[in-house]
Amino acid sequence: MAAPLYLFTGPEAGERSDAVNELFRMYEKKLGTVELHRFYASETSIADVISLLMNGSLFASFRFVVLNNAEAVKKKEDIELISEWLASNDGNSALVLLSDEISVEKKLENLVPKENKKIFWELFQDKKESWVRSLFQHNGFRITDDAIEAVLELCENDTASLKRECGRFFVCFEKDHVISAGDVENLLSHNREENAFTLFDAMTEQCPPAERLENSLDILQKIRLSKESDAIKIIAGLTYSYRKLLTWISLAENGVYDNFQLKIKGFGSKKMQDEYRRAARLWNKDDTAQILALLAKTDISLRSGGAAFEDTLLQMLVYSIVIKNGAPVEAYEDSFAF
Repeated sequence: MAAPLYLFTGPEAGERSDAVNELFRMYEKKLGTVELHRFYASETSIADVISLLMNGSLFASFRFVVLNNAEAVKKKEDIELISEWLASNDGNSALVLLSDEISVEKKLENLVPKENKKIFWELFQDKKESWVRSLFQHNGFRITDDAIEAVLELCENDTASLKRECGRFFVCFEKDHVISAGDVENLLSHNREENAFTLFDAMTEQCPPAERLENSLDILQKIRLSKESDAIKIIAGLTYSYRKLLTWISLAENGVYDNFQLKIKGFGSKKMQDEYRRAARLWNKDDTAQILALLAKTDISLRSGGAAFEDTLLQMLVYSIVIKNGAPVEAYEDSFAF
């Protein structure tokens, strides 16, 4: 049997999540009681994860650990810890590495048996349309073509996000109701939950910088009042978005506009392509690198400064990105002195 280390990557979070659940049920069926733990590599040390994997549980025969944001595992010592755990594994634990990226650190990836790796690509547009239609039909609803198009424009296009957002219709309407584009606009547009990705989208709007800043700060405030309020997760989401922007800029520099190649790199939906096309008009490669550096600096400040300054740091971050293209605010203060 292959070593109990798995790597599931790619932007299709829904199918990826289904694969993790299927794997968990397989171990549960085989071994009985299985203890499930979920962590984020950006928030939990690899040493703590490995310690959990190597120490047996009093309450379960097996420990199943899921580590999100595996692309953040880059340090040599962390990869060596995972390698040591694999070498000494006694069959009482498994580790599943997840990432929205296509790949992770090569040395980490090399530890994973070939049969335990899978990339979950974003669905092509026609497949998404078919998936949405099937979801509504399965739940006893009909939906027009225009409404499906509106759903795909207003939602993140991975199946996990689509399933979550479309679930609202099944609560708000009677079965056999024909969902129209107007229904979609009323329900999704007016009740959209804001998060780091909708914040990034607002920051790419084609409008004057002052207006973009006002809209972005408004969304930031809504996020901070919602269940997605964690400052570190906001930074992680923005960092992911700006890393993707670097990928988009690199593709554009190499003249890559083919839909298949864009899909491979995680830009399968028209909505996402439009978003990153707008972003590339606002920030070039140097700007984006500067923004990523500012995000990393802000992350460190948030982790060391305590909750009292979180809102101020996040507001300064958004201001710096929208108005200063990632340059620290203080770098410009002297220029206004007379």
